[in-house]
Amino acid sequence: MALPTKHLRLQGPVIASLGATAFEALRRRVTGKLPTMPDSLPAPAVSATVAPRPRDLVRDYVRFCGGDPSSYRHTVPPHLWPQWGLPLAARVLEDLPYPIFKVLNGGCRVEVNAPIAVDEPLQVSAQLMSIDENERRAVLETRVITNTAAAPEAVVATMYAVVPLAKASRGDRSKQGKTHQGVPVQADELARWRIPERAGLTFAMLTGDFNPLHWVPSYARAFGFRNTILHGFATLGKAWEGLLRSRFAGAPTAIRVVDAKFSKPLILPAKVGLYLEAGADAPDRFWVAAGPGASPYLRGTVDGARAN
Repeated sequence: MALPTKHLRLQGPVIASLGATAFEALRRRVTGKLPTMPDSLPAPAVSATVAPRPRDLVRDYVRFCGGDPSSYRHTVPPHLWPQWGLPLAARVLEDLPYPIFKVLNGGCRVEVNAPIAVDEPLQVSAQLMSIDENERRAVLETRVITNTAAAPEAVVATMYAVVPLAKASRGDRSKQGKTHQGVPVQADELARWRIPERAGLTFAMLTGDFNPLHWVPSYARAFGFRNTILHGFATLGKAWEGLLRSRFAGAPTAIRVVDAKFSKPLILPAKVGLYLEAGADAPDRFWVAAGPGASPYLRGTVDGARAN
């Protein structure tokens, strides 16, 4: 698809939150200000009212994710929540004593309790729930709740931001590699995608997440990557729509819960597949990876109203 530049005017809140994070990091370095941990957790929530999402934004976002825009004539994809939720999530993290500009997206859990009507304003809140820290990293658990007048807690998203604190030793990296199991060879391939190099820039224009890791090759290489990497939420959006088409008969409200972990960076451009292993009495497991047996970029579980 062509670059959706017309949506840039809608991305001010997300762009501003990224800028505020960078400014805060610079201010700390210049002033020597020492931020402090919250007095207690969960910390107080912050909230905001967000205008209804424009229909053309929803259409172009669904098309990017490989979904059917006609399925969302009346509702907003629940996996679009980062577009309106990340600015608040950034606010609850910016005063913490961590290098937030180095944050990595570790994954998320999305609970869909009700559809979000495309013409309804959103009441959004974000809250820091917990901090799990060791000598190598801190995991910041943040909950973002999207309410509408018709459906309180329509979408509850819990995201896990990982902040590296020290480089892992060679032994630690070797041990971590052994725990990342590949896609089971018996898993069914549901979809196959060729993701272009500028997919990160396209997704940024649709959501406002202009982290340069995703669209500036020289910046990504400075951080040790071969090229730009796709947003974790972009990978999740494509997987969500692929699951809807293949497992849930295309019904946009069928998925109830998705748990996803972003296992490793997806370097662009890429050719990847969506794989699924159906669970008899448990949620289905799914992966995004180069192929069966490969280490996945994303792994997770999905539960919902399956098609017969």
